[in-house]
Amino acid sequence: MPNVVFIAPDGQRKEVSVLKNESAMSGAMQNGVAGIVAECGGSCSCATCHVYVDPSCESLLPPVGDLEDELLDAVAAERKPTSRLSCQIKVTPELDGLLVLHVPDRQA
Repeated sequence: MPNVVFIAPDGQRKEVSVLKNESAMSGAMQNGVAGIVAECGGSCSCATCHVYVDPSCESLLPPVGDLEDELLDAVAAERKPTSRLSCQIKVTPELDGLLVLHVPDRQA
């Protein structure tokens, strides 16, 4: 299983294993990552799984889709150029150990 690193607003790191081809949000929820609310369960309709992709791995991900882009306009924390919805980040074996996601200070 690929590993993803989540970094809390206070800097605490939590590395979690995610099932291949599952979303980063799913991995966060299954591993109790604080700050990922995921009210809609991953259906890309609530924006409560907002994360900031670390610049070191931003180029490894596909571009933001239209629906995700719309939802990112409504996130509770500041939208940044590296903002993504973790439900839309598919964790592949190629991302193992390379994907670093920063959790914002609030989701709602």
